[in-house]
Amino acid sequence: MELERFVYEKKSLHITNSKSKNKSNLNVSKTVFIEIDGSLDELKNIKLEKFDRILITDLVENYKNLFNLLEVTEKMLTYDGKLILTSVNSKYLYLIKLIEFFKLKDSYSPSSYINPKKIDRITKGAGFEYQKYYTKQIWPFKTFGVGTFFNSCLESIFTPFNLGIKTYMIFNSKNKLNQFKSKSIIIPAKNESGNLVELVERIPKFENTEIIFSYGVSKDNTLEVMKNIIKDNDNFTFKLVEQTKSGKANAVWEALDVSSNDMIAILDADISVEPETLKDFFEIIEQNRSDFVNGTRLIYEMDENSMRFLNKIGNRFFQFFIGKIIKENLTDSLCGTKVFKKSFINDLIQWQNLLPANDPFGDFDLLFAAAYSGQKIVELPIHYKERRYGSTQISRFRDGLRLFKYLISSYIFFNTSRNG
Repeated sequence: MELERFVYEKKSLHITNSKSKNKSNLNVSKTVFIEIDGSLDELKNIKLEKFDRILITDLVENYKNLFNLLEVTEKMLTYDGKLILTSVNSKYLYLIKLIEFFKLKDSYSPSSYINPKKIDRITKGAGFEYQKYYTKQIWPFKTFGVGTFFNSCLESIFTPFNLGIKTYMIFNSKNKLNQFKSKSIIIPAKNESGNLVELVERIPKFENTEIIFSYGVSKDNTLEVMKNIIKDNDNFTFKLVEQTKSGKANAVWEALDVSSNDMIAILDADISVEPETLKDFFEIIEQNRSDFVNGTRLIYEMDENSMRFLNKIGNRFFQFFIGKIIKENLTDSLCGTKVFKKSFINDLIQWQNLLPANDPFGDFDLLFAAAYSGQKIVELPIHYKERRYGSTQISRFRDGLRLFKYLISSYIFFNTSRNG
């Protein structure tokens, strides 16, 4: 992967019941484990430390002062940190008790099961905002060494219906002040010399902003135009990145390598998305309304020749199935304009290391990584314009087939517990 130079630096705290045997590491090496029973003394000793993820396992059902526990953990989260509460799916309460009665699993009898819809009322009072709910593990037995495979098969079929035994609820802290100021704008470009001057002139003049041109070998004078823009424009700082491979995804990943600022935008060079709308994209994150903003071209009426008919059909197909896989009601999965926090790069790397499939554009990688890592995703409608210079560099059938293969592979990884 092109992003391997980044080190996964997220730090996690895993709080468990002293009787619990479940110790997931959230796929992060920097994990602190704390076991508590009736006291918060262990937490108070480290409360000055900040964590990117806090996972609470097997405590929601039994802990005598859940609200106090939530209040303490909220203060231990970083400004964009996530709280993950795990519990047992109440649908299986009597089945689990029956399995324990016949000694097929260790006995662990929670005093209560809290419905995910109801716990939201409790967490709001402690300063949290509910974000997502999902379940895992339908088959809990080893079954002569094939239990993991059997469970993965069942999860692939039934996890979208929330039939897993273990529940996971993800929350954001809604009390954290925004700390995102500086901006990086990545512009991948190949054979786009006729668009670049106007594109940069129309980008709003934000403070502390860098523009990163990531270019491939072009048939026109794209590189020369970029150099002239850098020489003549005093509104932004610029970086110039030459791709080592081909494709838009590679251009974006290599630009991420050199990005310096708090928020990152990806803006296509063809001006099909109006550069002025970047102001709205950035504002959503600056106002702490979202972690990840995805542009959508399929809300407003688009220019007559901006998208070919088969592309429209393909986009509708992909957005429908992606929404089902990641459980996000997206309207457009392949819009090139996306804005996110730089801290998200670490989550992107983790997702890419899990998945063997290749995304030629990067849009799927970005969306799936955001959903997999618990980012709060919102969409911003944009007016999609017809290209005025050059031609599209997308092969509908070849790239469409690659995206379809990616979709199948990611479904398995996203909806089974083999990786979580």
